[in-house]
Amino acid sequence: MNKKKKLIAGIIAAIAVTLVACAFPYLFEGAPADGIIKIRKGSTIEQIGDSIKDKVDGTYGNRVETMLRLMRAKVDNREGAFRISEGTSPFTLARHIKNGMQSGVRFTFNNVRTLDEWAQRWGDTFMDEADDMRKVLNDSAICAKYNKTPQTIACLLMPDTYEFYWDISPEKTLDRLYEYYKDFWSNKRKEKAEKLGLTPDEVATIASIVEEETSKADERGKVARLYLNRYQQGMRLQADPTVKYALGDFSIKRITVEMTQVNNPYNTYRVNGLPPGPIRLPEKSTIDAVLDAPMHDYLYMCARSDFSGYHDFSRDYDAHLDNAHRYQDALNSRGIK
Repeated sequence: MNKKKKLIAGIIAAIAVTLVACAFPYLFEGAPADGIIKIRKGSTIEQIGDSIKDKVDGTYGNRVETMLRLMRAKVDNREGAFRISEGTSPFTLARHIKNGMQSGVRFTFNNVRTLDEWAQRWGDTFMDEADDMRKVLNDSAICAKYNKTPQTIACLLMPDTYEFYWDISPEKTLDRLYEYYKDFWSNKRKEKAEKLGLTPDEVATIASIVEEETSKADERGKVARLYLNRYQQGMRLQADPTVKYALGDFSIKRITVEMTQVNNPYNTYRVNGLPPGPIRLPEKSTIDAVLDAPMHDYLYMCARSDFSGYHDFSRDYDAHLDNAHRYQDALNSRGIK
């Protein structure tokens, strides 16, 4: 009897070892590389497996498929992005997919000029199309939810790195960005804007012009104060970047008198005060440069003739003309028209 029990115990142990050996790759052997898969509603287990094979590894994809089937996972209504880290076991990933434990998707944007360009970046990152976002950005009723217009909605889109779920909708995206916008515009910043006689959106509009005028971070406060001086004295801003924006061509190297005559609300050579909204999505640091702009009494500036990227500043128009002539001569010498 003892021999029989020992035999049975030995068989059971052998079976157990075999089962563990078979199950080990599915339970513990991790993904060979990082990846991320995006699942839409209506996807099958086979399609999910194919996506994993494409993004990570064929064998690993087969194992995740097997685990999903063993779990009897209902995936046809599953949707979202699922991040796979190197070492993630097939069992863990299958459980995440089965339970809808999707991962966040990072959305980083900076150096963006137009809403159209921003919408395209959004569409390239998330599930919905860029045109879905464009419709929302141009919807006056939706913009009004955030106390914005289609011209000032750009003020919500503050360059940074954010993390949202892949299936986030356009409106939900703006809801989230509005919360970040309100956090940035603290009472302290609002008080600074009020002392300048500006609303937060007007500060952002000036910051967008400043950012187009100079790529030098250490000059932005100085440029900002120049425009504040003009605005507060009732002068036209006469900012070249607003002409480029009005013409829809930022590749222009040289603004001509004819260009400054374009009839457009963004052309600050023709209109008084500020344009209807930002001409690009300004960085937070540039907004702060406007709010903290150092005091000076300059009213004119011109790009330096050494093409260093910096500007020559002046208090009177005659001195400005001298600076402008030097710069124009430098342009001519280089054949820039």
